[in-house]
Amino acid sequence: MASTLITRRKLIQTLSMSGAALLLSPSGLLAACNTQKRGLGVALVGLGYYSTDLLAPALQLTKHCHLAGIVTGSPDKAEAWKRKYNIPDKNIYNYSNFDSIANNKDIDVVYVVLPPSMHHEYVIRAANAGKHVWCEKPMAMTAKECTEMIEACKKNKKSLAIGYRLQHEPTTQAYRRIINTGQLGKIQKVDCAAGYRDGRTDHWKQKKELGGGALYDMGVYAIQGARFGAGTEPIAVVSAKTSTTRPEIYKNGLDETTEAVLEFPGGVLATIKTSFGENVNHLVVNAEKGTLEVRPVQQYNGIRAKSPLGEIYHDYKVPMQQAMQMDDDAQAIAQGKPMMVPGEEGLRDIHIVEAIYKSAASGQRVVL
Repeated sequence: MASTLITRRKLIQTLSMSGAALLLSPSGLLAACNTQKRGLGVALVGLGYYSTDLLAPALQLTKHCHLAGIVTGSPDKAEAWKRKYNIPDKNIYNYSNFDSIANNKDIDVVYVVLPPSMHHEYVIRAANAGKHVWCEKPMAMTAKECTEMIEACKKNKKSLAIGYRLQHEPTTQAYRRIINTGQLGKIQKVDCAAGYRDGRTDHWKQKKELGGGALYDMGVYAIQGARFGAGTEPIAVVSAKTSTTRPEIYKNGLDETTEAVLEFPGGVLATIKTSFGENVNHLVVNAEKGTLEVRPVQQYNGIRAKSPLGEIYHDYKVPMQQAMQMDDDAQAIAQGKPMMVPGEEGLRDIHIVEAIYKSAASGQRVVL
């Protein structure tokens, strides 16, 4: 026992003395992670860019959860992650033996980081395996799928959270408080845009059957920005249109760009735009007592808001948004509290996505 206490004290001293240098050192991160496991064990399902470059590094910074396992269809990735993060063989799964994760007590949470077309299946399988579930956005392909995912988690008495990192981000939380507490008076109109020029041609985001298209991916940021700016929920899609300047890439009606007008209670209108063909990134809220601007409104850091009440900015490094998100969700699970961003939040956005597509196809107003 004495030697264990000495080891822990040395670890704490090392963390305190080396600070940022340790956080930037992969070997230092792993030493800290492996010496003292933190909170809940998380298994990442799907080892693409987001898991590799953001979630796994973020899990080295979290205080209430840690990387415990992985699920991948690539033996090469499995071996590389095993070496890099010292993951035991028993915590490495593929898509065929995934359900046996039910027997692994090291893993408390399954984080589904797959193309949207696969979210429904793996969230339900994870819940049926008795694990809490975190699911990347967009939640699923249809509102019906979202509902079934929520029901599966409830049936198994497991939490479900959607990976909307910005809802855990301090500048976003601060400007939402300004709106929600009426500090700028009555909201008059809202404009929100989120998009970037995507140079890829064969990613799942360019494949309709996998859940591609700008609206499903970046569009949820524009939708949420409009909802946050209005401080309430939309009652209708007034109009919408989809387009592409690269039909050889965005095929079969897949949207490279989507624009829409949402109607909120009291006649408040919000224009939204999302795109894989254009760099757009802002929220502008015109209100009775002045204008709130957030530029950029979505990014991995650097979110900055200003209004007549002053400027709001929090300085942090990538991937702290992801670390804050996972820590908040892990604490909610450990304390038996509701998730900050539950499945119902993802369902709400997909319901709006479906209505926007319906309006674009029909040219008609669609009531939500």
